[in-house]
Amino acid sequence: MTTLNIGILAHVDAGKTSLTERLLFDAGSIDRLGSVDAGDTQTDTGAIERQRGITVRTAVAPFLVGDRQVNVIDTPGHPDFIAEVERALAVLDGAVLVLSAVEGVQPQTRVLMRTLRALRLPTLVFVNKIDRTGAREGQLLAGIRRKLSPRVVALSEVRVAGSRRARAEPRALESAAVVAELAEVLAEHDEGLLARLVDGGEPPSPDEVRAALVAQTAAGLAHPLYFGSALTGQGVAALVEGIVGLLPAAPEPRAGEAVRGTVFAVERGAGGAKVCYVRMRAGSLRRGQRVSLHRAGPGGGAVERPGRVTALEVVRAGPTRPGAAGRGRGDGAYAMDGGDIARVWGLAEARVGDQLGHPAATGAGTPPVTAFRFPPPALEAVAVPREPGQGPRLHAALTALADQDPLIGARTVPGRGTAVLLYGEVQKEVIAATLSRDFGVEAEFEPSRVRYLERPVGRAEAYEGMGDREETLFWASVGLRVEPGEPGSGVSYRLGVELGSLPLAFHRAVESAVRDTLEQGVHGWPVTDCVVTLYRCGFDSVLSTAADFRKLTPLVLMRAVAGAGCRVYEPYHAFELELPQADLPAALALLAARGAEVVESGPAATGDAGPGGAGAGAWRVRGALPARAVDAVQRRLPGLTSGEGVWWSRPSGDRAVTGAAPRRARTDGDPLDRAAYLRHLALRER
Repeated sequence: MTTLNIGILAHVDAGKTSLTERLLFDAGSIDRLGSVDAGDTQTDTGAIERQRGITVRTAVAPFLVGDRQVNVIDTPGHPDFIAEVERALAVLDGAVLVLSAVEGVQPQTRVLMRTLRALRLPTLVFVNKIDRTGAREGQLLAGIRRKLSPRVVALSEVRVAGSRRARAEPRALESAAVVAELAEVLAEHDEGLLARLVDGGEPPSPDEVRAALVAQTAAGLAHPLYFGSALTGQGVAALVEGIVGLLPAAPEPRAGEAVRGTVFAVERGAGGAKVCYVRMRAGSLRRGQRVSLHRAGPGGGAVERPGRVTALEVVRAGPTRPGAAGRGRGDGAYAMDGGDIARVWGLAEARVGDQLGHPAATGAGTPPVTAFRFPPPALEAVAVPREPGQGPRLHAALTALADQDPLIGARTVPGRGTAVLLYGEVQKEVIAATLSRDFGVEAEFEPSRVRYLERPVGRAEAYEGMGDREETLFWASVGLRVEPGEPGSGVSYRLGVELGSLPLAFHRAVESAVRDTLEQGVHGWPVTDCVVTLYRCGFDSVLSTAADFRKLTPLVLMRAVAGAGCRVYEPYHAFELELPQADLPAALALLAARGAEVVESGPAATGDAGPGGAGAGAWRVRGALPARAVDAVQRRLPGLTSGEGVWWSRPSGDRAVTGAAPRRARTDGDPLDRAAYLRHLALRER
């Protein structure tokens, strides 16, 4: 049996969860259709998802088509949960992009399609809700080609659109008109077809066009489109034919291959046990097997964590509910092979994005251990418990949530609460609801603020040794040098002493303390693009411990950082805005008021590769904007443009803050103030 892992992606309310229900129902994997409104869908299993009617977590649901198992990965559509989409992209063989026949191409649809095209991920387009009042075909199809991709090819058409009698009918590839239309689109990436069309010779045959369509769909160059309705089932059968006939399945596993896989989701099972969703790419995984987990570490290096599989449950399509048959947990007779998705127990140190197997053996087709494609969260908010005394419980709950979503982080802010990183306000609301329902902790969030960065501007050294002070508190000698690193290098730690000059545990204690300390620079923000060198060290063979080095390092390091000097940088986004020309003056005034720098403004070209193409009279503005202003601009644009404005932005580095540098409250006792830091250590050890 071959396996195909596909993602369902869409703007909010386009109907992707309803489409997933229909696919499962028509294949016999479920015995009745669930409803988003009723809150009984297969993939929106969380109470919050059912209550709000939105997908928050990635879910996996399988069904069978002949001898092929299709694992449908239903992903969130709301921009605040774009990190979940990122994780899904890492495990997909193909995607189905859903849009509404009524609303048409919406802002998030454009952002998603732009990402799918950049990744060359094989993508089908499904135009849902053809039975809804206001649904259209011809005008909508032209807009899709203009705004998403000129290489969208319609493989079905609509009859009686916008009524309950609406139906989707496949277009016959044997038709000369259809063959000519498809050949014209496909010829752009097929020299043979192009030559036939240009020379005016014998027209290409239906088989030649079909072969070109299969090849270009698999390469992410062409995007077959199907009309239909998840509610009535119209057009879904044709979509399924496209899924199994045009999207490439996972490669067949080969004997003897090393284990390679990706952890793309983490949840807590019964009793709080960590359960990892793993997509295998090669090799075989069994109960009792020991594996290595790798992730991107500070400074860009790979960090390895050991693990042992105590149980696994391979996702298999059954005759009633997803995975009801063939889910082999615990007896060791079941194994997951390349292409499989399974729930795995026992990987206590696993986090989302971890790679199974050594990076050197990952091979082609496995995402590297690198940063996320989507922007990291730029906002930070402090959560405080509503009931006194629940601070530790709140922190523990947020730390558990950080296992499921490592991008949110979790750090204690003394006297206030626990800070987390966020994409937006809806995410904050969902986290608060999750804390209440799943952990029994009521939390309130302070207003969000932007997370800045610090970079050293000079070079400085600091040293403290045993006996340098009247009272020796730390049986350790540490000398550290701080200097600027290359842009984008993060934190680099180097040894300027012989490796054997300290026991290995002491070396590790210094490096760990360096990285932890640089989470809060002179102004309280994380320090990046920094090189730290241990140039001098010493220890007492009887009295010294690793704890002495961990405690002394922050004092020495922060003296060096302060001596080098740090400058604060504010995160920026590059943006593109498409809007009617009549609304341009108001939009430019808004952007100027929020500190934007406009670098280009002019008519939007039809069919370009930006976040969307242009309609008649549309205008495109490009520039850069402080991250702190992005949310405010996005909220104002719909009113300024009567809902016609389309906004797209991405991180574009940062810029030095002018004027007074913003500060963030410290949580480490402030090593720049020796007395305060020592009091902090004393209180921590009580």
